[in-house]
Amino acid sequence: MLDLNFIRQNPDKIKTNNQIRKCEVDVDDILKLDAARRELVSKIDSLRAALNQKSKSKPEAKEIASLKSLGEKIKKLEAKLKSIEDDWRDLLIQLPNITHSSVPVGQDETGNVVVKTWGKVPKFTFPPQEHWQLGERLDLIDMERGAKVSGARFWYLKNDLVMLEFALIQYAAQFMRDKGFIPMLVPILVRERAMFGTGFFPADENEIYQVNSEEEKMYLIGTSEVPLASYHMDEVLDVADEPLKYFGFSTCFRREAGAAGKDMRGIIRGHQFDKLEMFVFCNETDSWSIHEEMLKIAEKFWQSLKIPYQVLNMCTGDIGAPNAKKYDIEGWLPGQGKYREVASCSNDTDFQARRLGIKYAGKDGNKKFVHTLNNTVCALGRTMVAIMENYQQPDGSIEIPKVLRVWMGGRSKISKSA
Repeated sequence: MLDLNFIRQNPDKIKTNNQIRKCEVDVDDILKLDAARRELVSKIDSLRAALNQKSKSKPEAKEIASLKSLGEKIKKLEAKLKSIEDDWRDLLIQLPNITHSSVPVGQDETGNVVVKTWGKVPKFTFPPQEHWQLGERLDLIDMERGAKVSGARFWYLKNDLVMLEFALIQYAAQFMRDKGFIPMLVPILVRERAMFGTGFFPADENEIYQVNSEEEKMYLIGTSEVPLASYHMDEVLDVADEPLKYFGFSTCFRREAGAAGKDMRGIIRGHQFDKLEMFVFCNETDSWSIHEEMLKIAEKFWQSLKIPYQVLNMCTGDIGAPNAKKYDIEGWLPGQGKYREVASCSNDTDFQARRLGIKYAGKDGNKKFVHTLNNTVCALGRTMVAIMENYQQPDGSIEIPKVLRVWMGGRSKISKSA
C-alpha cells in the first residue's frame, strides 16, 4: 500500500507509475473520494463534539429532541462515510508499488533485460532428454497416478528423486544458516489479512486456494513469503542497525489459473510444490544494498550446484503489485534448450509493511515502516529439473552434484538399478 500523503502530493507520479504498471485505477477518483471522506470526517467530528457537549448537562424535553435529531444526522453521515471509504479503499489497494528507476519499462516478459549470465551451457554427445523423460525411464516421477488421484498438475515423486529433494532441503538449509538466516517452518494455512497484507490480495486472488469457507476463511499459501512477512505484523522491530533475516520451508499451493496448456508434462508447473524462501525486514537506508546481497546469495547457491543461469531485471509489465524491483534467475534446461525461471528476488520497500503494520524505531526516535524483501533460495521441483537435465549421462543415469552427495549417502549418480 502506498503512503496516502505521497499520493496527495504526487498525483502525476502515481499516474505515470500506473501507466507503466498496467494499472487502470483513476488517481483523480481516489483524490476526489479522499477529499469527500476528509470533509465528512470533519463534519462528523464537529457534530459528535457538539452532541457530547450538550449531553453533559441534564437536557430539557426540547433539548432531548434536538439531541436525538443530531444523533440521527450523525448516523446518516457515518453511513455515507462508510460507503465513500469502501469505494476509496477498493481503489487505493489496487495501486502497485512505486517502481524503482532502474526497472526497465515493458509490456510483458519480452521487456525483461538480461543483466548477467553464468556458467557454460553443457554440450552433450547425445540428444539431451527432458526431465519428464528421464523421470519415466528411471522410475522417478509418476504423472499418470498423480492425475488419477488428484487431477492434472499433480504427481508422485519416487525413489531417488525423493531422496534428492531431501538432500536439497538439507543442503539449502545449511547454506542459509551459514549466511546468517534464521530457519523457520511456517503455517501453510493463513487468514485473509496475511494474503492482503503481502499484496497477493486483491492482485492474485484467483491463484490462491481457499478452504473452510463456511467458517473462518483460510487460504493455502503459494509461498512462505506470506507467513514470513506476517510473522511480525503489528509489531515494532529493532532493525535500525541490523536486518532481521529468515528463511522458511513450506509446501506451497497455486491454482495456476492462467497456465492452461503450459508445461503439462513433468514437474515444472504444478498445483503443489515445495520451496525454501529467504525473507528480510530492514530499514529503508539498507534496503537496496540488501536486495543486491540477496541476489548474490541466490547466485552462489546456483553456482555451487554448477547449473548455468542468467539473471533478468524484470520489466514493469512483468513484476507483481508489491514489487518495486524484481530480479529473476533462470536456469538452463538442456532438454528444453532454453532458460527457465528458478528463483525470484524482490524488494517490496514499505508496501507490505504498511498493510501489515510493521514498523521500526529509527535512530531519531521516530517510528517508520520497515522494508521487506524476499528471494527464492530453492524451488525444489524446478531445481531438481535443472539437475536432472544438466547432469544426465549417456547411459541414462543422472550424476549427483558434488555438494549434495554427502546428503545422498555418498552416492555419485542416480540410476534405475540403484
